[in-house]
Amino acid sequence: MSTAEGIRRIALTPAARRALEAAGRLFYERGIHAVGVDLIAAEAGVTKKTLYDRFGSKEQIVVEYLAGRDERWRTFLAGRLDAERPARERVLAVFDASRAWALENSPKGCSMVNAHAEISDPAHPAYPIITGQKRWMLDLFTGLCADVDPARADRLGRALMLLHEGALVAHGLNVFADPIAQARDEAGALLATAGE
Repeated sequence: MSTAEGIRRIALTPAARRALEAAGRLFYERGIHAVGVDLIAAEAGVTKKTLYDRFGSKEQIVVEYLAGRDERWRTFLAGRLDAERPARERVLAVFDASRAWALENSPKGCSMVNAHAEISDPAHPAYPIITGQKRWMLDLFTGLCADVDPARADRLGRALMLLHEGALVAHGLNVFADPIAQARDEAGALLATAGE
């Protein structure tokens, strides 16, 4: 359950952990570009020098924030994907987990989608984390669909990914109530036709 391969990570001291917690909250609430190291340092009760000593750059703070969030999501999801359940139920469990995660952790939508709105340069060190998580989700859906309808696993996986990601965006925009539950219902209807 690790993030994208080849991502440089750092060991976190207690001060770095406090700074990362403050940065994560601020990045999610205000946006990555809107938050500077001065604000992170002030919120964490550390000096700017400590931030640079621990992380080296703001980019590395962003890497740690997104990689940590991705790892927590993958662990959260793994705890809800019981291998003993039928494949269709496991697919729907992804939507149930996303809904629970979003209600608890993501009132402004998916942190990876939000980060991608600000970081679209593939050269940025956090970019592989963002795209890696979405590729991982596509692979997860496709793998689950291989047990539902092997001949259409790729197509079903992509359709489920579109439903899932669209629901996350709609949740963050708060345009209508409970989009993830609606996406789950649509996924169930799609799965009902699988294997026919």
